[in-house]
Amino acid sequence: MASHFKEQDIAEFRDCFSLYARNGYIDTMETLMVIMRSLRTSPTPPELKVYMKNGKISFADFLEVMHAHTIKEKSTKDIQAAFRAADNHGRGVISYKELRHILCGWGEKLSTKEVEQIFREAHIKANAPVKYEDFIKVVTSPVPDYYY
Repeated sequence: MASHFKEQDIAEFRDCFSLYARNGYIDTMETLMVIMRSLRTSPTPPELKVYMKNGKISFADFLEVMHAHTIKEKSTKDIQAAFRAADNHGRGVISYKELRHILCGWGEKLSTKEVEQIFREAHIKANAPVKYEDFIKVVTSPVPDYYY
């Protein structure tokens, strides 16, 4: 697994892992979340559950989790490409209505309440065009602790 990361990345992962996993392993979703977010990733609660399926995560297992997760989080570029593909006029915007429809109806569907919260945090006004580059920055930044 080490071949997937640079030596300095592994050293950073080990330092962070050691700081929070003092007994040599991670045994709670909360600890895993803190470590991963400290390393600039944003795992969701369902992803954390999958990663914690065996109950304990050693450092070697943690490297595998980080590898799998960083592949998933390449999604920022994928999201940008998807928005650009849907932007027929190349203006860098999507309609409020279309974005709401996508968030509530595709992939890991969000509730109306979750979408409203995202829109508030992204300062998106009802029925106004949404600059999708700005929106992507908001939704891909680490999630505040008060959501968990």
